[in-house]
Amino acid sequence: MIGFGPAVGIKTFIWQNNTRSALLLAGFPVLLVMLVFAVNVLAMGSGLVGSSGGGLADDLALASRNTIASIPLAVVVSVIWFVVAYFGHQSMIDAITGARRVARGEEPELYNLLENLCISRGITMPALRIIETHGLNAYASGLRDGQYTVTVTRGLMNVLGRDELECVLAHELTHILNRDVRTMVIASIFAGIISVVAELIFRGLFRSRGGGRGKNAAPLMLIGLAIGVVGYGLAFLIRMSLSRTREYVADAGAVELTKNPDAMISALRKVSGHSAIEAPEELRGMFLDNTTDKSGFAGLFATHPPIERRVAALIEFSGGRDYDPYQTGLATAVPTT
Repeated sequence: MIGFGPAVGIKTFIWQNNTRSALLLAGFPVLLVMLVFAVNVLAMGSGLVGSSGGGLADDLALASRNTIASIPLAVVVSVIWFVVAYFGHQSMIDAITGARRVARGEEPELYNLLENLCISRGITMPALRIIETHGLNAYASGLRDGQYTVTVTRGLMNVLGRDELECVLAHELTHILNRDVRTMVIASIFAGIISVVAELIFRGLFRSRGGGRGKNAAPLMLIGLAIGVVGYGLAFLIRMSLSRTREYVADAGAVELTKNPDAMISALRKVSGHSAIEAPEELRGMFLDNTTDKSGFAGLFATHPPIERRVAALIEFSGGRDYDPYQTGLATAVPTT
């Protein structure tokens, strides 16, 4: 397996992705209740709702009782959102990215490339979509057979050669085969809503004119903000749970399907620095490359490994050659360190 760190089998990798998906779904109502408690505390501290009239512990106890009373509503909201996201996640993604579905007659070469890859693995072909943008990127989406989709940008189709484009399609198909696409969709669409809810709540509270005049106003506001920050941080970590190992594995899967590590390396080189497309951060973790990733904290919070490391892994483990993809005939192996 391509990557850095302990190697695991594909079956183990798929099991880990399924486990992550289950944990993400189970954690959604917990995060929602946490945010409800933070709202209760902040509303009490800002004077929007009445306090207990007692000490800080009494106010927190009242906020806890109000939160417990709202748990059924939180569960109902979670279930409704799960249903909406389960059946409508692709429509949401399409609306955000501007992707549209295409048939064989519209893009025969692209369609045939993906179809041949699916035939070679004996799997049902996912839907094919295109985003009309100059950015060079691609992603897979879907939660189960019949929902899976592979999306590429027009820029990617215009710049990449046939072999390079086939490798990108194989990369995205590997995400589907390994089931990590399910984890990506859940973290991006299901759990990503937590960040939006938290931001809306805090904006609303700080724009309100309610004045915290109670004796516990300041500590209540601090406690509520702290809980809200923790909840927002956990939602952020959920998105980061999209293990960067998945990109190394998908690169390896592309090479396994196409037997062409040089084309995969060349595709990554062309994509590097040219992959920007308009999309919220919650969705960028799904992309072939995420240009907004920061290298701070040794890349701890990046959703993707750097292109340089992905290329180095392909050279070391697949025997690929690294060269300037825009200057044909100058292929030169790059030694690994």
